[in-house]
Amino acid sequence: MKLDHVNGHLHLHLHPTIFKILMEDSERLGIRQIRLTRDCLSRSLKISRGHWFYRISHVAIYDWLSSRARKELERRKIKHAQITFGLLQNARVDEDYLLKLLPELPSGDSELYSHPSLDKFKHEFDALVSPRVKQQIEKLGIKLIRYQDL
Repeated sequence: MKLDHVNGHLHLHLHPTIFKILMEDSERLGIRQIRLTRDCLSRSLKISRGHWFYRISHVAIYDWLSSRARKELERRKIKHAQITFGLLQNARVDEDYLLKLLPELPSGDSELYSHPSLDKFKHEFDALVSPRVKQQIEKLGIKLIRYQDL
């Protein structure tokens, strides 16, 4: 079975020690795509709600980790989305957030980070299958892709 992408729980795959091991074994493991967790604070503040400390601390941590990793990923030609949205929402990715986010997406590829489920995070699931969100995606000409399509 072919590995789709690397992504660790709580983004642990970006921890310097773990990331180094992953890169040392990237060819053997067939790593061709990885989640490079990075969210945009200014855009997040513009379109969504949440706790300031949570947002600022996560931006600082993941910008630093992603900056460290990006050079090595480029050197090894391992692909990743340019930016990840939803991390700063802290389980608050809902239809309203997506409808505000979609027109604000930068050019290039982006990843939406969420935890859709049919119980605790049903609002995130509902947002992803929302007819209004689907209509907005079509209206804006956004192409939905998988990691394999990067």
